[in-house]
Amino acid sequence: MEQLDLFKRLTDCNAVSGFERPMTNLMREYLEPLADDVITDNTGSIFGRKGEGRHAIMLAGHLDEIGFMVTAITGDGFIKFTNLGYWWANVMLSQKVTITGSKGDIRGVIGGKPPHVLGVKEKELAAEVSNMFIDIGVDSREEALAAGVRIGDPITPYSEFEVMTNPDYLLAKAWDNRFGCALAVEALRDNPEPNLTLYSGAVTQEETLSRGAKTAAHKVKPSLAIALDVGICAKTPGMTGNAKMGDGPIIVLVDAWHIGHPTFRQFVTDVAEKHGIKVQFDYLTGGYTDAGHIAQSFDGIPAITIGVPTRYIHSNVSMMNRHDYNGALSLVNAVLAELTDDLADQIIDQTYEGLA
Repeated sequence: MEQLDLFKRLTDCNAVSGFERPMTNLMREYLEPLADDVITDNTGSIFGRKGEGRHAIMLAGHLDEIGFMVTAITGDGFIKFTNLGYWWANVMLSQKVTITGSKGDIRGVIGGKPPHVLGVKEKELAAEVSNMFIDIGVDSREEALAAGVRIGDPITPYSEFEVMTNPDYLLAKAWDNRFGCALAVEALRDNPEPNLTLYSGAVTQEETLSRGAKTAAHKVKPSLAIALDVGICAKTPGMTGNAKMGDGPIIVLVDAWHIGHPTFRQFVTDVAEKHGIKVQFDYLTGGYTDAGHIAQSFDGIPAITIGVPTRYIHSNVSMMNRHDYNGALSLVNAVLAELTDDLADQIIDQTYEGLA
């Protein structure tokens, strides 16, 4: 399995929230040769299982990416749409998209008024989705329908996977969260005989209030869980924060929905120190990961989030550092190597006091 090929195939796949079937099928292709068996829930969340421990650990990326849905077609053939996931409207104008229509993919561009015709007050206002449209290069509603566009069709940002000037820097449309999907695949490959039962895969609909994490947790029933998701990179002009690209993976302390389980976090921190893996700590009070809903399942599942700092998330492009990705993979592999059923007991009942 060549890592860059894995990255390209996962990030190029079009699968917005609620329409994850292409990613479910692609993950199945990667997971089946590595797993004892593959399980799915009714939303499309998918996990490969290895091992037969007394406890189970769940590694959960998410399959979906932010995108849009067709809501109307004007008489002149322009496409109106709504968001699937959170967007800042100012990053949307003039970006290319792909509509997955009944006759195949249709390329379009998000349009709006050119600045030459905007009044002074209009120029000062933030962009609004209600004023935007998608232009697919037709003249009428009938022509758009003939091309295969229908109300309810999913719309995906268009951006090709690219290796940047420094080959550690990788550009793609959907590191949020094909990062977690790739890591789940490689972690399953790297741990053929885990001490615990390992469920490694990804869930649906994280970008729309983390809905898939609920059903996936009930399907897997893990004792412990690690959400694998991107974090915010502070290493650009005008940004402040803790996490910087190139400085290693992130252990998330808290997000809007979840406080990282303190005992599990300490265990992961101890593992990083023991294995000489450089980590960063960050918090995300304005966002969330799947760890929150997993942690609220059953009687409470100890959960944390491991991620990588990523630039330009929740736009049509994002940038990740391969060094950070490989650091996250090394950390997850070390956690799986150190974790035993007895240590899982100590983490769950919060009697863990450190590695021997």
